[in-house]
Amino acid sequence: MDVQLLVACSVMMTLMVLLPGPDWAYLIAAGTSGRSILPPIAGVLLGYLVVVAAVAVGVGAAVAAVPWVIVVLTFSAAAYLVYLGVRVLRDPPVVAAATDGRAELDASAGPAPVAASDRPWLRLAQGAGVSGLNPKGLLVLVVLLPQFTDDSGSWPIPVQLAVLGLIFVGCCALVYTVVGFGARAVLRLRPSAMKVVSRVSGAAMIVLAGALVVEQVPHLAGWA
Repeated sequence: MDVQLLVACSVMMTLMVLLPGPDWAYLIAAGTSGRSILPPIAGVLLGYLVVVAAVAVGVGAAVAAVPWVIVVLTFSAAAYLVYLGVRVLRDPPVVAAATDGRAELDASAGPAPVAASDRPWLRLAQGAGVSGLNPKGLLVLVVLLPQFTDDSGSWPIPVQLAVLGLIFVGCCALVYTVVGFGARAVLRLRPSAMKVVSRVSGAAMIVLAGALVVEQVPHLAGWA
């Protein structure tokens, strides 16, 4: 692959990951849940790996050629974000006093803001749902990624797409690990801010859902 294309694509994908979106809101909420942040992070990465695999085998081109598929996925993502956001607002985390005098997240005092179960696989599935339906991720992997491939390169196009997609997932792993663990670390130092941040992240998911729907209105108007 062309090194310049690879660098340009890496910079573009890193900037896209750094833009706050549904993944950020979900992982911040998960970071305040009092449970391990690893399953939600792994779930988000798994969702993107599935999309990368689909793009590499040609599904991405087929999706891009059928505009209504993106619209359906966007509305599905919006509905899912509203569901998660409402759960966060209804069941914020609880702060309990630890034996050493420091405030700790109390996972037993009520439902977690994003996951209603201690089962890691369920939180992993939730994370995969958030990223797999995230229009921003789909935009990067389905629309932007093919623009950085080289038809004259020595690697087949599917291999190039897979490599570029894995770079994107690597960027996500780095940024979202910092976001998830950073949210938890900050909130442990400032437990009084936990409910505020949790509710802000829940509201952010609902607002982002509305923004996703608004973005699709011109497409719907064009079909009318």
